[in-house]
Amino acid sequence: MGAQDTLPVAAAFTETVNAYFKGADPNKCIVKITGEMVLSFPAGITRHFSNNPTPVPLTFRITNYSRLEHVLPNPQLLCCDNTQATPNAKEFWVNMPNLMTHLKKVSEQKPQATYYNVDMLKYQVSSQGLQSTPLNLAVNWRCDPTSTDLRIDYKYNPEAMTTPVALNNVQFVIPIDGGVTKLQAVLPPAAWSAEQQRILWKIPDISQKSENGGVGSLLARFQLTEGPSKPAPLVLQFTSEGSTLSGCDIELVGGGYRFSLIKKRFAAEVCYLQVVVRKMF
Repeated sequence: MGAQDTLPVAAAFTETVNAYFKGADPNKCIVKITGEMVLSFPAGITRHFSNNPTPVPLTFRITNYSRLEHVLPNPQLLCCDNTQATPNAKEFWVNMPNLMTHLKKVSEQKPQATYYNVDMLKYQVSSQGLQSTPLNLAVNWRCDPTSTDLRIDYKYNPEAMTTPVALNNVQFVIPIDGGVTKLQAVLPPAAWSAEQQRILWKIPDISQKSENGGVGSLLARFQLTEGPSKPAPLVLQFTSEGSTLSGCDIELVGGGYRFSLIKKRFAAEVCYLQVVVRKMF
């Protein structure tokens, strides 16, 4: 890279949604969305900085900024003007001497690396309860002394995303106690772990293109020897690429740099569901 070349930089937004549902009441859904923005620099940039000790400052703008709360810039590397008047965008600039020192240290620690990731921002996204969850849930149990019936209803929610994308590697995991001896009926097919006493459903993806527009149910009946079962929390996990829940984006301000890639993704790390107990579906 010559002194006049624009330097390639990549950016990645990663957000995590944690939701707690209590039955099917939307007013009892608690949602917390956190995120981080990372910049990635190619390994060759350290040589460029060695040859050009006073590089052009790296300045960028975060758009849709009004959706963010509790923003924490990396205090060693990132600066901003808190008096800016634009509510929906905010400019940040990188402390270049500190960045060069940091990248040099990382290059010495990881001489084989082809790029270096640098944490720049951590933040929380303002949420609106159930409307902010990409997958809405409800669960029903029927707990008898000799059997347990379980039903999990889910609904894909494109309104939670700026650009609706598929939820990938969706996993529903729920423990069943009461001495399960047999799965009498399971729809769709699921994996039962006798050792861990839990059932696992895996769905490759859920989206608007899925059957019924991403609306479905999981059903299971368990035969017991030590019933009745005690309703337990459900754990939900999924990942998604190509969109965020905040709708934030990044733009360069000024010259000297170019974005080689802007990556957006979000995931449900753990999503608990407190159950509703009913005698029948």
